Amino acid sequence: MAAEQGAAAGTTVALTGATGFIGSEVLAALRARGARVRALARRVPEGARPGTVWVPGDLADATALADLCEGAGVLVHLASRVDGRTEECEAVNVRGAAAVMAAATRAGVPRIVHLSTSAVYGEGPHAGIEVDEVRPAPLSEASRTRLLGERHALAAGACVLRPGLVTGTGDRWVVPALAELVRRVPGRWEGGEARISLVDRTDLARLITALALDGRGAPPGVHHASHPEPVRSGDLIAALAALGLLPVPDGPDLPWEECRRLLAAAPGQVSERQFALIARDHWYRSEAVWRLAACPPGPGPLARLPQATAWYRAALGS
Repeated sequence: MAAEQGAAAGTTVALTGATGFIGSEVLAALRARGARVRALARRVPEGARPGTVWVPGDLADATALADLCEGAGVLVHLASRVDGRTEECEAVNVRGAAAVMAAATRAGVPRIVHLSTSAVYGEGPHAGIEVDEVRPAPLSEASRTRLLGERHALAAGACVLRPGLVTGTGDRWVVPALAELVRRVPGRWEGGEARISLVDRTDLARLITALALDGRGAPPGVHHASHPEPVRSGDLIAALAALGLLPVPDGPDLPWEECRRLLAAAPGQVSERQFALIARDHWYRSEAVWRLAACPPGPGPLARLPQATAWYRAALGS
């Protein structure tokens, strides 16, 4: 570990998205490894720890991007829009990605890690697929534009990561959506047997950090980046119930069409498309990238849930 930290200490990492759900954990992981981090932000976040150089600006600011990338050994591009209107998503996920990749190319940054999402594959169900084994068919503007953004990253030689659902402290979607869905659709969705790709944000941050800093480098191309072991939807709900975050699972086994009927009969914020990501198979084989990064994947997202219990209690008001 001392040798790894020594090598990392000589590396300047240009980081976007450093204040976000995943980016804040990556920033902490990079700093723990002794990397020198230069982070793009519209303003320095309150309570920011010393040791990070904050570059004021955004992805539309060419001067800021040049300052961010100048002399960097790695670009870690995590900034994205995960919802919003077409123009908002295109501004960040397409034009922003193109701009930061162009800045990194001009600056001669030799290594790039770019975060995308397995949501680019669309509806599913998908059971244990390899990268692009099915043709991407994104259903939302956020996913469509993130797929377009991948093209700019790949053209710059980036390692593009497609994680599935991300859980842990700061999660404002996965577990809050489950809390709504268990009320709207009471029962075991397809018997609770659907397999879904999950990753805890601390493990994803470790993977990103390993790809950014370690000697093997970030292999160019697209890689699935969830925990290698998929999680059954019933097991996820049971684990959350055991922590007192959701009601104890009850009710009959429900086929998908009955799930759809019940969901439509009880309006809420979570759409049928989003429900399907949790209630039907969405499992993407992810073993390869952990092996290539020489990064142990850890015990899995269910084992990490207790670390985020306080966050989820506050988020759910429970």
